Amino acid sequence: MEKLEGDGLAFCHSGGTVLERRLAPGELLRVDTGCVVAYTPDIDFDIQFVGGIKTALFGGEGLFFAVLKGPGTVSGCSPSPSRGSPRASSPPRR
Repeated sequence: MEKLEGDGLAFCHSGGTVLERRLAPGELLRVDTGCVVAYTPDIDFDIQFVGGIKTALFGGEGLFFAVLKGPGTVSGCSPSPSRGSPRASSPPRR
């Protein structure tokens, strides 16, 4: 993770569709760790174990969640097809 500060523009590369969400004070957002793109300094960021072994193996997400707690702004992206997301579509076969 990189901390960016100062005046000017910064460009970030991420896969999938990027969405921005404003979290209210105390509001929690749990996402796959690979889907966090950026967040403001006032966000409380933590990593949590998903839970049971069945969830970790068959849930399609992974072993850990990023837990972001407001207030603040979070930018996240949808999982990219290269990660093997169940929501990713494959090209049509001929």
